[in-house]
Amino acid sequence: MAPHASPRMSRWRRHGTSYLMLLPFLGLFAGFLVWPLANSLYLSFTRFDGVNVPEFAGLDNFRRLLTDDDRFRHALGNTFVYVVASVGIGTLLSLGLALAFSESGWAHRIMRTIFFLPSVTSSIAVMLLWKWIFNPGDFGLANTVVGWFGGRPLQWLSTPGLTIPILVLMSVWGGMGYGMVLYVAGLNTIPYEYYEAARIDGASTWQQFRSITLPLLRPVTTYVVITGLITAFQIFEAVYIVFRGTNNVGGILDSGLMIVPYLYDQGFTHFKLGYASAVAWVLFLIIFTISLVNLRVGRAMKELS
Repeated sequence: MAPHASPRMSRWRRHGTSYLMLLPFLGLFAGFLVWPLANSLYLSFTRFDGVNVPEFAGLDNFRRLLTDDDRFRHALGNTFVYVVASVGIGTLLSLGLALAFSESGWAHRIMRTIFFLPSVTSSIAVMLLWKWIFNPGDFGLANTVVGWFGGRPLQWLSTPGLTIPILVLMSVWGGMGYGMVLYVAGLNTIPYEYYEAARIDGASTWQQFRSITLPLLRPVTTYVVITGLITAFQIFEAVYIVFRGTNNVGGILDSGLMIVPYLYDQGFTHFKLGYASAVAWVLFLIIFTISLVNLRVGRAMKELS
């Protein structure tokens, strides 16, 4: 009588082919994701210029970031202002568009398509379009519109006070269509009977929205906010293409300097690759912490309701 095979051998016989077929993916995953992340973490504790051998520096890069680097703190402040404004306004407009165009008629479908198009358009092309719109010359679209009302041309891209509002405008315009599609999908999952029952009980439109629509859209809202936060914290193309100057990646007086452009500036302009890696990991910790808090708050609100 043949001896019984061990559980490990039995599992290998059942799933061995699947494991072997996963090996190419695991090799690519380790080579193009795990190894670069591990190497970046190591470099964040070193002084490295891309040429010489990395010199271990311990926590010196992180200490400099948090205590001595005024430019990093300026980029951090700009980024938080931009993130709060763009995610907040974008989420509200996405929900508003979804409520306005949630029907299945052809007119609503056309409007949803129009608002969604910027989300699937090349970001480089969109940024170049915005740069033309805010061109300070007479041929810039924004100054042309100002001229129609008798105003004088403005230096849109050279006025520090307008930098973050312009970045928020570009972000909201390009992203609200994506959030709208998600909210429309969420609205379509809410049973119509809930609204019928609420109307029978005498609930107004606002009461239906507050007591039915908003609570049942909470998972969609959590997803839209978290993905919006991750995208907003990683803003780069808009700053680099629209506001980048000859010697300054953050525009006039660093008014548009964000964390990722600052990372790029440190790593690929000043060749402080170890310092840039530290910036990248600080950004990762910020995004991870805020996303975790958002998930916990969403879960707590769900339990309370």
